[in-house]
Amino acid sequence: MDCDARRKPQAGGYIFMSIVTLVSGGLDSTLVAKLALEKGLRIFPLFVDYGQRARNREFAACQLAMRKLGLPEPEVAALSGFGKLIRSGLTDPSLHIIDDAFTPGRNMLFLLTAAAYAYQKNADAISIGLLHESTSLFPDQTSQFLQQAEQMISLCMGKSIKVLAPLSSFTKQDVVALAEAKGISQTYSCHLGDDEPCGDCIACNEFKFGGAQ
Repeated sequence: MDCDARRKPQAGGYIFMSIVTLVSGGLDSTLVAKLALEKGLRIFPLFVDYGQRARNREFAACQLAMRKLGLPEPEVAALSGFGKLIRSGLTDPSLHIIDDAFTPGRNMLFLLTAAAYAYQKNADAISIGLLHESTSLFPDQTSQFLQQAEQMISLCMGKSIKVLAPLSSFTKQDVVALAEAKGISQTYSCHLGDDEPCGDCIACNEFKFGGAQ
């Protein structure tokens, strides 16, 4: 999952890729957008409303993050019906935020939606903020999933669209350190969507390494 921005040289020098970056207002996806910006890529930020409980807080943080990076207002894929049909702790307040956190098809929904948008924008790639697979809890967070998703997307779209996971060699501790070094702040990563992070959901628990919050 190389995030090198350059394609093969052509007349006049290198052609830089354009990319649809999945952004949620969280630390991981904001860092992915920042890294793409540093690569000189043309970025199309995309926020997916899949009916998540934290939708409003996430989107507000996402808008703020894109403004601070000098990127366009994120486009919104309004797919809230997915969360009404596919109930999980992330979409249904009656379910447990951790025990019922797995939302079947969520990451595939993200990638397929981003790829269709990339097709419309004639973008070369899409990116998602998944971390090292040693930290993965669900089957749609692995390198195998990403590789096979890329193959399926190429079949669906009839053209090659790269699926990039620039943080796939990172742990959360690595992400926090790099984000801090790059001045990233005011992100939101809680699945509950309250004003203050709950400290208990999977997204919040990822930050509890070595006593850090």
